[in-house]
Amino acid sequence: MERIWVIIPAGGRGQRFGGTQAKQYVLLRGQPVLAHTLNIFLHEKRISGVQLVLPGEDLESGVWRDLLSDDLALPLAPVRGGKQRADSVRRGLEALRKAGAADKDWVLVHDAARPCLRAEDLGNLLDSLRESPQGALLGIPVADTLKREKDGLSLGTVDREGLWRALTPQAFPLAALLAALQSAQGAAMPITDEASAMELQGWRPRLIQGHGDNIKITLGDDLALAAAILAARDEEK
Repeated sequence: MERIWVIIPAGGRGQRFGGTQAKQYVLLRGQPVLAHTLNIFLHEKRISGVQLVLPGEDLESGVWRDLLSDDLALPLAPVRGGKQRADSVRRGLEALRKAGAADKDWVLVHDAARPCLRAEDLGNLLDSLRESPQGALLGIPVADTLKREKDGLSLGTVDREGLWRALTPQAFPLAALLAALQSAQGAAMPITDEASAMELQGWRPRLIQGHGDNIKITLGDDLALAAAILAARDEEK
């Protein structure tokens, strides 16, 4: 049976977030954002291993080890990220191969700055893999009215029928995803997520509906929202 691995690309610095510290290390309810993200997967028994992809300077300085708690057991050594997200994911896939992952093993790619993924949504994604030979990803149907813009003016309303907002994790077989990323890189095609690389190869991954609170921390205000989401969940327990 295929094993399931996770890649968490955190090779960038998060320029839009601001501040001197990379956003994956900013404290969220007393722990770095990255620690919250890691915990989600380290508590899922079906995950065989988590591969972190970090900025080269972080690996050299060891800052990631100082900021993350010793309680977070990481059996796979972090590897150096690339200039773009796709480069970091590709390096993570190559590292998993060296660690013994098979070509047909499933790999979940999840944003380091999405610390609010629900265990329920992760479980639903993993459950779907048995019936998703072409991969699967979490997403949400678009509910807002969409506008097409030019020069700051609204040109019209975009039909939202059939439109989804892509989230992570996104799951694909290791070798197929690696080949798709390499192909896109060779053709200089822009890759915004793993599904876009697979779609260029003709794959049609399954969309698994998740929850809107699986937010990505991009701007400073997002940190406060993530804290509120996690606090509300604690109150529900």
